[in-house]
Amino acid sequence: MSNSVDFDPFARFRSATRARIGLGRAGDAMPTQAVLEFQLAHARARDAVHGEVDFEKLATALAPIETVLVHSLAKDRATYLTRPDLGRMPDSHDLPAPGKTYEIAFIIADGLSAAAVERHAVSVYEATVRRLGGFSVAPVILGKQARVAFGDEAAAAFGAQVAIVLIGERPGLSVPDSLGAYITFEPRKGRRDSERNCISNIHDDGLSYESAAEKISWLVKEALRLKLSGVDLKENAVDGISLPHGAKSLT
Repeated sequence: MSNSVDFDPFARFRSATRARIGLGRAGDAMPTQAVLEFQLAHARARDAVHGEVDFEKLATALAPIETVLVHSLAKDRATYLTRPDLGRMPDSHDLPAPGKTYEIAFIIADGLSAAAVERHAVSVYEATVRRLGGFSVAPVILGKQARVAFGDEAAAAFGAQVAIVLIGERPGLSVPDSLGAYITFEPRKGRRDSERNCISNIHDDGLSYESAAEKISWLVKEALRLKLSGVDLKENAVDGISLPHGAKSLT
């Protein structure tokens, strides 16, 4: 009878991260279980990128909030993935004529993860709107085949002073459903990435909805007060921010 003990020094660390650590070996190769889990994660990431958001279902979930579906110039998923420039430009036929203006416009865009949008966008929107009482908010723009810069031109068409783009982030092998939020003051065509603020990693094992909403609303209020966004606006909304479920403070 063998008295050997099968000790795994990485076991306690795996409960704190979705990253692949301490995979071990089976001879000169990875264990079969690790290989299968990697292949499954890769398949989920591919599905997230190629998936299509059900915008009709999304609009129903947002009701009675008014929504407007706006397509980009990328008319299908294949074009969207191979022509990023077209995903940044909304179809002018879907945009309203100049008229009423607003302080804030939300754009919910499919981006590179349909799963992220369908699972998290409505909850983040609702948590953020609750913190923005007193501000005029445009109808929610639903961006189909849209990238981040899509929100600049779309929000400008609604006369918004600040654009909040909630978008599916590029999926990784550990997180296929991460949502990002981009805040831009005075959105318009030609805005640079340095002129936006980004809150990323919003998902069940990342930044919580309430924490994300707290950060987004703080940035929006400061952007309107200081009349700027991007690298010139530093995010300092730390009080009251909760850690993800199960995470422990290092202090």
